[in-house]
Amino acid sequence: MAVKLFVVALFFSLCILFPLASANSTDFHYCNKKANYVVKVRGLDITPYPVKGGKETTFSIAATTDENISGGKLVIDVKYLFLHVHKESHDICEETSCPVSGDFVISHSQALPGITPPGSYTLTMRMFDGSNHELSCITFGFSISLIAESKSVADM
Repeated sequence: MAVKLFVVALFFSLCILFPLASANSTDFHYCNKKANYVVKVRGLDITPYPVKGGKETTFSIAATTDENISGGKLVIDVKYLFLHVHKESHDICEETSCPVSGDFVISHSQALPGITPPGSYTLTMRMFDGSNHELSCITFGFSISLIAESKSVADM
């Protein structure tokens, strides 16, 4: 009887926990938790995940704003362990349709060099308007592996 109860409890636990585990959501954090950013991030998706060097990866960030943003830039910083390894800047209007207002998605695809070492990375994405005022800043971790899978990091 105890074995049957254990099997039923195990099956029930797996039915509830497996869908949660397969979502593989990753947390992002605002750079300044006290800031009232104009752009609020709602979710993050990285495809494929984990990232694989030499393969194209798409980072999609779902966000919302009450303001009308007609231009600006995204500044992306990447760290490997605690070492700064990459920095790039992109025009907001190249990553999403401008003018930006309400709900929108910023999507950036890029192939990392094939020699990119596997491991844990941290990405910081800052968004600025045309006057160089910071609209938002988030940071999140991601992994680069030797084998990429088609899996979302977070539901948008």
